[in-house]
Amino acid sequence: MTSDLTTSLWHQTCQENPASSVLTGEVTADLVVIGGGYTGCSAALKAAEMGASVCLIEAEVFGHGGSGRNVGLVNAGLWLPPEDINTRLGPVKGNALSQALGKAPDLVYGLIERHGISCEPVRNGTLHCAHAPSGMQDLQRRADQLQSIGAPVRLLDAAQAQSRVGSKAIHGALFDPRAGTIQPLGFARGLARAATAAGAQLYDQTPATAINRNNGHWQVTTPKGSIRAKYLVMATNGYARAITGYDAPVIVPVHYFQGATAPLSPAQQAQILPGLEGCWDSALVMSSWRMDQQGRLIIGAMGALDHFGSSIHQSWLTRKMAAVFPALTGAKFESQWFGRIAMTQEYLPKVGKLEDGYVSFGYSGRGIGPGTLFGHKIAEALISGDESLLPLPASTGHSLPFARLRGAYYEAGATLTHLVKDRI
Repeated sequence: MTSDLTTSLWHQTCQENPASSVLTGEVTADLVVIGGGYTGCSAALKAAEMGASVCLIEAEVFGHGGSGRNVGLVNAGLWLPPEDINTRLGPVKGNALSQALGKAPDLVYGLIERHGISCEPVRNGTLHCAHAPSGMQDLQRRADQLQSIGAPVRLLDAAQAQSRVGSKAIHGALFDPRAGTIQPLGFARGLARAATAAGAQLYDQTPATAINRNNGHWQVTTPKGSIRAKYLVMATNGYARAITGYDAPVIVPVHYFQGATAPLSPAQQAQILPGLEGCWDSALVMSSWRMDQQGRLIIGAMGALDHFGSSIHQSWLTRKMAAVFPALTGAKFESQWFGRIAMTQEYLPKVGKLEDGYVSFGYSGRGIGPGTLFGHKIAEALISGDESLLPLPASTGHSLPFARLRGAYYEAGATLTHLVKDRI
């Protein structure tokens, strides 16, 4: 299987189709944004709302990268718990980031409501599920840390969690009422539509081929045109392409695949995730499951579907569904797809400082809330000239040795795990 976006359920059910065209000729703007995912579209929308002239270009189609391929969990925070974030950033910066990200779902669902984005929004919370009794120790630690900073999370025992998930395979869960689920590609394309309505010029099928500074402005060259702008936002994250004059930050490429069933019967929907919470588990090689608006069950895990081990991942997917939801044993997946996660060494997102611009990357599997927030705040900081508005301080240096080797290590570990796990 290739990484073609059209293999995904999200492509097949997306209701948002913003008008688009290829950039031709020369354009002048206050801000040029490269990358049409959550970060780029959020930045374009906010800057346009602030009165700036904006030009956004996307090499493929809006939402082509991780924004159109992820699970669709709108989480409040990062994979790291607050104390781990503080260890890496210090308590002042760490607490500020945790508080900002705790409000990220408010921003996401607020944008959905304000702009009428068709993306199946459900804000019934998420469940971080214990895959084994030992997983409850980690969930208790996370609950304690989140509650200490005011997060309204609640630890559920095995019986409570099993009732919400509809599975005896769960040993407890951490419930976060701030979070929820969306149709991720619909949200990305809805942001693109909203940005266009606010006055931004958006172009797809328009890759940046070269970037340079000229007389205090950015000059971005594309195959059929160019953009001259005072400010630049690089928002390509895990799907950066080679661009002459620009070195993209190095990330660890980690992949995540998913499969979606046909819509379940009304009786099955009443038993499996009746509250429509989005779920992921505490296993080292984590997996996730959720329902969409039509009642399809979507299960995913770490791994890519474009190499010799893809059949191992696909076979595990069937076994995993049967292990968690025995009533679905033998059910088929109607679509399967995968995408790339941009991981950093610290598992923290980063804002890199450019001359009159920023690059934002490394959401490490939490792209919806952080990506939307970072794009919003980066645009606000650039147009207002107030860098203190950034969710974390911008840095000027970034290195990640052996990034590709680390990515291969994660993929090998996921493949081996799926080869042996959940066998009867």
